[in-house]
Amino acid sequence: MSSQTGTDPAVAPSSGSAMELRFAEDTSLTEVMQLRVQSLQRSGQKRQEGERLLLPHEAIYRLDFSNQKLTFVHWAVSLIGHGRVTVTGISQLWTPDLTHLMTRQLLEPVGTFWRNAGDPEDSPLKCLEADIQEFGERIAELAKVRKVMYFLLAFKEGAEADKVSISMEFNQA
Repeated sequence: MSSQTGTDPAVAPSSGSAMELRFAEDTSLTEVMQLRVQSLQRSGQKRQEGERLLLPHEAIYRLDFSNQKLTFVHWAVSLIGHGRVTVTGISQLWTPDLTHLMTRQLLEPVGTFWRNAGDPEDSPLKCLEADIQEFGERIAELAKVRKVMYFLLAFKEGAEADKVSISMEFNQA
């Protein structure tokens, strides 16, 4: 059910102590994004050019950085059953009550973790190692200038939010 991906903690720099940060759903931001979609649907209006609307299988999550001098170690992802979870970073401090989410604010690469429907339940999750490593390192870099970072999580192919747990481990400088 669980997969630890990224740099092997045994060979990670030991300049500081380890810190695990768990992704937490920001229900108020998710709700604001859902209300935006409903408002456009009711009024028959179209989204702004370049605007990224929240889809029914998506939610906004956040990481809060109590320490901003971090080195990425690995991802810890668990998924009960099968499905696909995509984690997309949002590039700037963004407040949907002031600005709409724009596609240009979405970071690449994304982190994608999955287990196929035919795979045994206890099989490790699959991922694109190079992408999630680069993404983890980029998050550590962005943490240097932020206390919070937002993410768009998409749950597909049977994955559900209550069956997924995602955290990242960092070494503190």
